[in-house]
Amino acid sequence: MRATELLAPTLREVPAEAEVVSHKLLLRAGFIRRSTAGVYTYMPLAMRVIKKIKKIIREEMDRQGGQELLLPVIQPAELWQESGRWDIYGPELFRLKDRNNRDFALGPTHEEIITALVRGEVNSYKQLPLMLYQIQNKYRDERRPRFGLMRGREFIMKDLYSFDRDDENLNISYMKMYEAYTNIFRRCGLRFRTVEADSGAIGGSDTHEFMVLADSGEAVVLYCEDTGCDYASNVEKASQVHVTEKSEEELKPLVEKETPGCRTVAEVTDFLGISPRKIIKTLLYESDKEIVVALIRGDREVNEVKLLNALGAIRLELAGLNMVRGVTGASAGFAGPVGLKGVKIIADPEVAALTNAVSGANKDDIHLMNINPGRDFEMDHVTDIRMVQAGEPCPRCGSRLVEARGIEVGQIFKLGSKYSKVLNAYYLDESGKSKPIVMGCYGIGVTRTMAAAIEQNHDRDGIIWPASIAPFQVVVVPVNVKDKTQVDIAQEVYQRLVIAGVEVVFDNRAERAGVKFKDADLIGYPLRITIGSKAVNVKQVEIRIRRTGEVIIASMEKLENTVKKLLVNL
Repeated sequence: MRATELLAPTLREVPAEAEVVSHKLLLRAGFIRRSTAGVYTYMPLAMRVIKKIKKIIREEMDRQGGQELLLPVIQPAELWQESGRWDIYGPELFRLKDRNNRDFALGPTHEEIITALVRGEVNSYKQLPLMLYQIQNKYRDERRPRFGLMRGREFIMKDLYSFDRDDENLNISYMKMYEAYTNIFRRCGLRFRTVEADSGAIGGSDTHEFMVLADSGEAVVLYCEDTGCDYASNVEKASQVHVTEKSEEELKPLVEKETPGCRTVAEVTDFLGISPRKIIKTLLYESDKEIVVALIRGDREVNEVKLLNALGAIRLELAGLNMVRGVTGASAGFAGPVGLKGVKIIADPEVAALTNAVSGANKDDIHLMNINPGRDFEMDHVTDIRMVQAGEPCPRCGSRLVEARGIEVGQIFKLGSKYSKVLNAYYLDESGKSKPIVMGCYGIGVTRTMAAAIEQNHDRDGIIWPASIAPFQVVVVPVNVKDKTQVDIAQEVYQRLVIAGVEVVFDNRAERAGVKFKDADLIGYPLRITIGSKAVNVKQVEIRIRRTGEVIIASMEKLENTVKKLLVNL
C-alpha cells in the first residue's frame, strides 16, 4: 500500500471529545471517526486491525470445535418475553416496532435466539455437544457512552454458545474456551489476567473475565501476591476472609451522644475520637423487591453487586433523602439499625462481630454509643456485602492481595439450564428421557480488544502495536522524496517486502521526513525502514523498532530475513 492511496487522515491536535488514551489515539491516527455518541465509523487502518483480531479468534474457535454462523441483529420481542428478559434487561435494550406494530430488539446479546434455534434443530443426545459462534455487531443503549470504543452503543463482538448434555460435559466445553481465550489474547500480544467475576444480567454460575492490564482500566483486579497461588478476582466478586469471632470486651449500655452536624464517618470519628472500625455504617437501598438496610463497618464500602445477589434482586439503587427520612425519621447521616421497623437488615460479617459499636440514632444530630448486634437489633441476613481491598488476606492461601487495574475484553459463563428450561430446549437421552440442554456462553469484545491493546501499548508519540495485530507491519520512508535514487531504492525495498509476504506501507507522500516519522510513530507501525544516504552509498538501511526506539543497520542483501526475524519478537 502506498501512503498516497491510503485513507489515514492523521490529526495533530487532540479532539475535545476524547477522554482516554485509546480514544485520543484512534482519532488522531485516523482509525475511527465519530458518527454520534457511542457510534463510530471504522476507517481502513482500524478495519485491518479488526480483521486480524477476528482471524485469530476464528482460528482458536475452530481449533476447539466451534462452528461459525450468523444470527439476526433484529430479534423478535416474543423470544425475550419468553425468557423473561424483555422487561428485566432495562433501558439498555434498543427496542423498535415494525410497520405492523410488532416489537423487536436490536441484539445486545444472543442467548434467546441461539437457544430458540437449537431447540428447533437438536432433539437427541447424539447431536451434542455443539459449539456455535458468530462475530457480529451488538447494540446497547448505554446511558452514558464514553471512552471511545470502550463503552459504546454499537460494537463488534464474538459470542460462542456451547450446548451439552450435563454439567460434566459443560465443564469440558468451558475449559476448551478458557484455553482458546488464553491463546487469543496471548496471540494478540496482550498482558492479561483471568479473574473470577460476577455473571450479571446474563446469569449462570461460574464465570471468568479476561482482563487486559492497564492503568486506565475501569475495573479493579485483586490477585494473590504469592506466585504459587492463582487466585485473581474482579473486585466486585472478590471474597473476604470472614471474621466471626467477637471480642471479649464487656458489653456496655446504650448511650445517646449529641453529634451536631456529624454526618460522615470521618466527622463522627474525629468528634468522638474513635476508630472507623467501631462504626456501623447504615445505608438504605431500594430494590425492585423491597427496601433494605445494608450494614458495613465504617472503614469499608458496600459492594452493590454482592448486595444485589444476596437479595436476589434485579435492580438496586441508594434510597433518596425523602425515603431515608421516611424510614428512619432522621436525615441522611444519622441512620442506624437500632429501632428500625419494617425493613430487611443485611449485615456484613464484620458488623456482626462488632462489640460496643457506634451508629446513627435515627435522630438528627445524635449517635448511639455501645451498640451490640444481637442484643440491640436483629439481623435478617449476615453475608459478605463489602468491597475487598488490596492488602487483605487471599481467601485461598492467606497471602496478601495486590491491586491492579484492568480492561475486560472477554468473559466466559456457565449458564447451565437457565435459558434451555425457560425456552424449552430439551433433548432425549439414551433411555428416551427428556432433559434440558446445559449451556455455556463465551464473549469477546473485538473492538474493545483493539482499544485495550492501545491502552496497554502506547507512549507520548502514539500507538505501539503488537506486530500480530498491527494494521501494517512495516513502513518504508525515503528521507528525501526529491532524490530519485532514494525513492527508487525505497520502491525496491517496498516491492521486495511485499513479495516476501510482509505487510508494508510505502510512504511516498511529498512531505518532509519529520512529518512522515511523526505519522509513523502515531499510527504505530512496528518497524520503520528509513532510506537515506547510507542506502545510496553503502547499500544499507536503517530499521527502527517502534517499541524500543532501537535502530538497526541492515544490509540490503539480508533485508527480508532481518525484517522477518525482528517481527517475530514484536
